[in-house]
Amino acid sequence: MPEGPEVRRQADRLHAVLADQKAERVFFAFPELAEAAEALTGRRVESVSARGKAMLTTFEGGRVVYTHNQLYGRWYVRKVGGEVRTRRQLRFEVQTSTHRALLFSASTIEVLLEGELDHHPFISRLGPDPLSDPVQAIEARFKDVRFAGRRLAQLLLEQEFVAGLGNYLRSEILHHARIAPTRRPKELSSPELRRLAKSTYLMCNRSYELGGITRPPSEAKRMKAAGQPRWKYRHYVFGRARGRCPRCEEAIRKDTLAGRRLYWCSNCQA
Repeated sequence: MPEGPEVRRQADRLHAVLADQKAERVFFAFPELAEAAEALTGRRVESVSARGKAMLTTFEGGRVVYTHNQLYGRWYVRKVGGEVRTRRQLRFEVQTSTHRALLFSASTIEVLLEGELDHHPFISRLGPDPLSDPVQAIEARFKDVRFAGRRLAQLLLEQEFVAGLGNYLRSEILHHARIAPTRRPKELSSPELRRLAKSTYLMCNRSYELGGITRPPSEAKRMKAAGQPRWKYRHYVFGRARGRCPRCEEAIRKDTLAGRRLYWCSNCQA
């Protein structure tokens, strides 16, 4: 499933081609949304934005199309006349005079009024978003008594804690902060909590800016120039169970925690 940085980059891409353009055609695959498609056709697209892993396409008149890719959804952008070669099923399309934005395979699509967003069962539960909110908001989350007793391995996957986090960001955040995944916020010192919040903010924003890369840009560039594959220079530890910790050279561990694979260094993150 795409994580927050990937969803935000996709939203930016869609916004660039749809914003301030009239929707010449709106299509939904679901019969119950046929009336909404007719109502949205001819309206101007105001914006496309991301909330965690969800995307919001806002039309003039206060209508918002809420979409969530889940595991299989995928967006494509084509110029008018261009086709998508895929076996996926088209679920949602917005066509302007110049471009087509097409969402395939997604199962979660709703048409809402803007005023309903704050009461939406997913949107209303989202925690702070590191791509929109300051690091202080994230640090406050780690100090919140509602979450203080939960293991970080589980906590960093829950959208109501911090929005947009997922499996690779979980591993990268904990490694960067030098915190073991089995620890709980209530067990951490104030400097550790502050470091963890800063790492959450940094890893998310770096991934957004660099297209999924969480290593420092200069380091990734050097490794790429040396001929190393993307999977090596993209992350510190995620997906590198046979590799060595870039900080201390210990073997990187792979464990299953909260039902998902997690990579970490038992030396640096002791």
